[in-house]
Amino acid sequence: MVRFSLLMLVAAGAYAADSGVDIDTAANLYQAGQVRAQVEASLGAMPAHVRQLFAADGSSTLSEEQLAAVTAAAQRGFRIDVFEPPALSALAANFDPASVKKSQAFLESDPGRRMVAADVAAAQLDEATIDKVMAGSLAAPSTPERDALMDKLERASQYTESTVQIFLTMGQAVATGTATGSGMDSIAVTERARKSGEASRAGLQQNMREPLRRYMEYGYRDLSNADLKHLLAFFGSPAGKRYTAAYIAAMSAGFDAMGRRCGEQLGESLRELAQAQMPLEGGADASPGEAPALQPPPHP
Repeated sequence: MVRFSLLMLVAAGAYAADSGVDIDTAANLYQAGQVRAQVEASLGAMPAHVRQLFAADGSSTLSEEQLAAVTAAAQRGFRIDVFEPPALSALAANFDPASVKKSQAFLESDPGRRMVAADVAAAQLDEATIDKVMAGSLAAPSTPERDALMDKLERASQYTESTVQIFLTMGQAVATGTATGSGMDSIAVTERARKSGEASRAGLQQNMREPLRRYMEYGYRDLSNADLKHLLAFFGSPAGKRYTAAYIAAMSAGFDAMGRRCGEQLGESLRELAQAQMPLEGGADASPGEAPALQPPPHP
């Protein structure tokens, strides 16, 4: 159950001590979950989202030339070839042979295959449809029993918490990369970004829980209640928790890498623009300023 909107964050480090499988094994699970299709579906919109976040930052006003640099940096950073190497390495490092076997069996079961197909279809929805779903104007039919199952599945999968976490992680990565690329103190910038993210975490989770639950419910609209019970049983099991932790570690590593690449490209571009437009006496470097603290866009 891995998609851009369901990056289910739990404490992956808690499972790291006795873990580790080879890359080929990890790649098989990655393929079984159709992770590439789900991640690629999210990447096309990233340049526009990142540009929007920079444009809306009240602490500084960027020119059109600078915003164009933001878009170009996001296009170079948010790419599947940047995502996959660290993601697969983290996936391999955080799994164990027993959990791999049980996870593979789940993904190859009928409910597992239906889950993966639903995840891919949800990730590929157009933005207008996602907006309607998350606003509640387009909803899947439901019953009290199904509502209860979806509530339990949302909690078991850390649906909301993970989505918020991945954006905060990505935002910190962009800020750190921008500082590195522009020659600023990346350690200080990273710490400020981390503190900003932690301060906003609880509010973001509260605000996003219901819209994301609607999105999850709509994505699984064709799964039966029996299917949902199979999903809930797996994600509540030790193997399911290990599966969740391993894939979250992979998603975090991949999006961190893309965010840093984007930030580094952006920092270099903004620094070059600042030096060209405002040369300082004595050869001092012109500072382009820090990247804004990224927050989740209105939909995945």
